[in-house]
Amino acid sequence: MKITYFLCALTAISLTACSTTNHTHDGSAKSDPETVLIEYRVKSGKEAEFQAVLLRAWQIYQMEHLVFAKPHFVLRDTEGDKTRFVEIFTWVSHAAPEHAPDAVKTIWEQEQSLCEGSSGHRGIEGGEVEILAGQ
Repeated sequence: MKITYFLCALTAISLTACSTTNHTHDGSAKSDPETVLIEYRVKSGKEAEFQAVLLRAWQIYQMEHLVFAKPHFVLRDTEGDKTRFVEIFTWVSHAAPEHAPDAVKTIWEQEQSLCEGSSGHRGIEGGEVEILAGQ
């Protein structure tokens, strides 16, 4: 499992943890695209604000040329009073989140402030995935 800590050790989990793909140790793996699935456990009453921040994050990623336009999925799941958002997208390279500009780090802090852990999970979790079918 690959975990690199960004912004209070939590942002990395949302971007690069729990890798499901074996990577070589040479520099070429860093330049390969990285598809991630991120789960956000949003604080009750903060759902609308979180959605706006998530949209702004996506706009910043695109403006900074850090992601591919597709795939990009945002899903919402509600169980009782708990809301979870799931986002799937592809970084242009494994190195993209590791070298994020300040605008991205700021938006990650905003996302973190709107999420909270529950049932043994952190507020933001995720990692690399492989898309097998769809689109």
